Amino acid sequence: MIVSRRRIFQAGLAAGAAVAASAVGRAALAALPEPVQQTSAATAAPLLPPDGRPYRPVVTLNGWSLPWRMRDGVKEFHLVAEPVLREMAPGFTAHLWGYNGQSPGPTIEVVEGDRVRIFVTNRLPEHTAVHWHGQRLPNGMDGVGGLTQPTIQPGQTFVYEFEARRPGTFMYHPHADEMVQMAMGMYGFWVTHPKVEGRRGHPLIETVDRDFCFLLGAFDIEPGSATPRVMTMTEFNLWAWNSRIFPGIDSLNVRLGDRVRIRVGNLTMTNHPIHLHGHEFEVTGTDGGPVPKSARWPEVTTDIAVGQMRQIEFVASEEGDWAFHCHKSHHTMNAMGHSVPTLIGVDHSSLAGRITRLIPDYMVMGERGMADMAEMEMPLPANTVPMMTGQGPFGSVEMGGMFSVLKVRRDQPPGDYRDPGWFRHPPGTVARPWQGEAPAPAAAPTAPAAAPARAPYRARKPGGHAGH
Repeated sequence: MIVSRRRIFQAGLAAGAAVAASAVGRAALAALPEPVQQTSAATAAPLLPPDGRPYRPVVTLNGWSLPWRMRDGVKEFHLVAEPVLREMAPGFTAHLWGYNGQSPGPTIEVVEGDRVRIFVTNRLPEHTAVHWHGQRLPNGMDGVGGLTQPTIQPGQTFVYEFEARRPGTFMYHPHADEMVQMAMGMYGFWVTHPKVEGRRGHPLIETVDRDFCFLLGAFDIEPGSATPRVMTMTEFNLWAWNSRIFPGIDSLNVRLGDRVRIRVGNLTMTNHPIHLHGHEFEVTGTDGGPVPKSARWPEVTTDIAVGQMRQIEFVASEEGDWAFHCHKSHHTMNAMGHSVPTLIGVDHSSLAGRITRLIPDYMVMGERGMADMAEMEMPLPANTVPMMTGQGPFGSVEMGGMFSVLKVRRDQPPGDYRDPGWFRHPPGTVARPWQGEAPAPAAAPTAPAAAPARAPYRARKPGGHAGH
């Protein structure tokens, strides 16, 4: 049965009212696409399009893309807003809100010119609405509760329908009680691929070999607890990529020589300078569309402000395991307090011994710096991840939060996203301790002759013109 837009208007609305996103009655629910669920935190393989216009799919870091069904030439998706359990890192699971079993929700992939119909079912304990960030669409489909549509009440299903008019990198998120709902992890990625006409592609969007995407998120979850504190405005203690924190963030695995695109969206309360080691990239797109080639320049860090999307591209020309992270150093740590005193250089030895006799598990922290935290094996509260963690081939990585690794390998098969393991460095290419005698210091250059002494300057009062 085809669902008519007239038949799915919310009961009780005044006759003739222009309803943009309409409630779906129970009788019509049988005609909806089945809501697909996903609970695994692993990075899913790219979703190859089974029908519709062709495109080269993206890979959502620690996420997945939402399947659709074609109905009378329209791509139909079904999102379910609901409470979810999200494993943010091994040993740490958070009680979040999201879509279709995960936070963030699944990535929606369409092609420029597609007619899209999205059913949204609300299984939250409060109303919601969905805003399609960056899209050009009818005003009544923009998803702002109270302004462009009635809110979706618990148990209701609404439908949004519009044409994906321009290619680019976008996202979706609530626009109803968004302070709470976004703090709980409700958002998702949206990619509109350019349409291909014959052999001609988009003049500003190149074909790439690997295309990754993820969203930046921030949470305030106290150690030992599982639910975010939604009233937090600035003092967040967990900085996440797709609601995952290092060491729970998967690596980005590519083949040597691949052209790589990484799409990043920021839904936190602050900016994030995202930095890639070993390569230069260009910002080739934003949520406003492709960047003209004349406006691009090489970078190794790009700052992504609140509510912005950035699309970067580079050729993976350097083999190895390259760090990829936010360059705000506190954003590469996990749950921590902000009122810990700085004790660098303070000798605790005599005091620590006396305290240990009273409290056997007492440990000194911060005497040498916060790297102590990565070395300690002190017990942590249940459902808590260490502040600085992660093991690499040479020891502790001492990272957390917004950190991952770009793994470039010459033998990585095309289209293969499996983790190749740690890089095997060619002999002599790893920094190492110096074994010989220390080289003699370079001689200081001869000091230049002293300049002749100058008479001291004399200041005059403003307005003084005597003698002129």
